[in-house]
Amino acid sequence: MSGTVRARMKRGMLELLEKVDIPEGTEVFVTILETPRPKSADGLRRSAGGWKGLVDAEKLIEHIYADRLIATRPVPRLFQGTAPRA
Repeated sequence: MSGTVRARMKRGMLELLEKVDIPEGTEVFVTILETPRPKSADGLRRSAGGWKGLVDAEKLIEHIYADRLIATRPVPRLFQGTAPRA
């Protein structure tokens, strides 16, 4: 058998989280890749209120909605002639 299985470090030893089909006493190579942990929201909490007094929120919202009304897409070229058949 070769492949990847999940394991957990427990009391200084790797505990397999999935069943493996390897005969007892077989030597294997183990490659350890740490599973990335989700980022915590602490930075978000610490930054809460950081812009207070620096930005007029109502004006910012007005500008955002005004910018959405500006057309930036080119006018599409329409097909001239007969339509292709499927």
